[in-house]
Order: sequence, then structure tokens, then C-alpha cells
Amino acid sequence: MKITILGCYSATPRTFTNPTAQVLEINNHIFLIDCGEGTQVQLRRNKIKFSRIKHIFISHLHGDHFFGLIGLISTFRLLTRETPLHIYGPKGIKEVITLQLKLSNSWTDYPLHFHELTNMDTEVILEDEKVRVSTIPLQHRVYCNGFLFQEKPGDRKLLMSKVLNYDIDVAYYRSIKKGNDVVLQDGSVVLNKNITEDPKPVKSYAFCSDTKYDEAKVPLLHNCSVLYHESTFLEVHQHLCAKTGHSSAKEAALIAKKANVGTLILGHYSTRYGDIELFREEAKTIFDRVEIADDGKVFTF
Repeated sequence: MKITILGCYSATPRTFTNPTAQVLEINNHIFLIDCGEGTQVQLRRNKIKFSRIKHIFISHLHGDHFFGLIGLISTFRLLTRETPLHIYGPKGIKEVITLQLKLSNSWTDYPLHFHELTNMDTEVILEDEKVRVSTIPLQHRVYCNGFLFQEKPGDRKLLMSKVLNYDIDVAYYRSIKKGNDVVLQDGSVVLNKNITEDPKPVKSYAFCSDTKYDEAKVPLLHNCSVLYHESTFLEVHQHLCAKTGHSSAKEAALIAKKANVGTLILGHYSTRYGDIELFREEAKTIFDRVEIADDGKVFTF
């Protein structure tokens, strides 16, 4: 599992920082999560192939999380894209994007599918044989969702040194990988656990931005491998959290601790601060396993 941070600062872009956008690579999928202004430039800078992006997830309709979307969609058209593009986001995302395409006479030549979200409870919005993606309802000033990406368990691994001790036809190998026992021609049974080993442990990634402190999401995050949680403010500005619908570094760490996540990644910093290491220092007073996002930073788990 690999996370590339394209942008992780709040509010307005600067010459040296970008608003929220990141790429998640999980189980042979590439997902773009949020699409702030400048995202396509950051994709190029980080050498991420546009053609591999088939699903884009937009948390909410504040500009620092989706103003880069129309530009990216238009660039896909200029690059003669043919692959369908799926966009998941709040109700209204289709209207705002199609209006821009209409007024600029820039309709896409590739299929563009919008999946508008209105549910106030968690729901599965994408699922195939490798991953499941669910929403994480967040408490912000507008309708907002985080997203939980979960790998599905892979096949069991054949232990060929043990398989070859039995007269097992190769035609059964696929069934064995799925966890089934084998009945030999003489009627004896070879137990699956004796000739296979467990698949690699599954990983999960939770993206939570923007949100005020809210323990209601803790059960959805329980035992998550990696949690990205907004930390707009330091403790000195804690009084701004509730009224702006944001969290502090310590509040993000408290959520991570209560949910027993593997690693916490902080981001969405207010640009009023000169040193983002201060966010890590404050969070670590609550939770030990803390990383700090920064533009261009790559995390591999």
C-alpha cells in the first residue's frame, strides 16, 4: 500500500504548498482522493500516470478539495482518454462539473460517471474482488465524507514442498488456494492447513478530512492500518476547531488512539504555522505512531 501526498495544506495554495489531494495505491488499484487546485501539476511532478486513474473520490465541495477537478477532467480529454472515469462525491458535484463543461463546450469524449452521495450513514460505494470502499461520515460545515479503503483477503499460498508429498492433480490447485481441503482417489482427505499458509495480512486506509472532533467515527476506523486525519490547528488555536469544523493535532491523535489504528498521518495544516513538526510533537503526547504529511511525501506500508 502506497500513499503519495500531492497536497496537504488547508485554504489557499501557495508557491510552496498545495491544497488537499493524494493518490492511494492499494491492491493494484490507483485512487485519487480529493482534487484541490494544482492537482494535475502535482500528478506530473510525482510521475503518476493519468491513464491509471479510474476512480476519484471527493470528500466535500469546498474549493480546496475539488477546484482542480475540472482542469484534470479537461486534460484527460485533451490526452484523448477513452477509459471511463468514475467520480464519487456529494450531491452537486455533477451539476458543478457539467455546467463548466457545457459553458466551455468541452464535453468529454470518454464516459464520465458521477456517483453522488447523500447518505448520512456509512455505505459501500465501490467493491470488486480486490477492494472495498466505504464512506466515513464526517462533521464539517457542509456535507462531508471520509473514505475507508479495505483490501480483501488474497488466496492462500500453496506450500509446494508439502503439496508434492501427495498425489494431488494440478486441477485442484485453484480450489486449494481458496481454502478447500482435497479428497484423494483413495478417499483420504488432505487438510488445507497442512499444505497452504495464510495469505498476506490485509491492509486498510482511512482518509478523514475535513472534520471536527467526533468519536462517532471511531468504530469505523477500528484497527485500521493507516489513518490520515486532518489536523488544521495546534493547541494554541484549539478554540477555533468547533466553529470552523476542524480538528487539532491532539484531537486527531485521540481518535487514532481510541480506534487503535496502526499509523496516524497528520495533514490539512493551517498555513499560519511555520513548522509542521509542531503537529507531530503535539500528537505524540497522545499517540506514539505519528507521521506528518507534506507535499510530495510518499508513504509505503
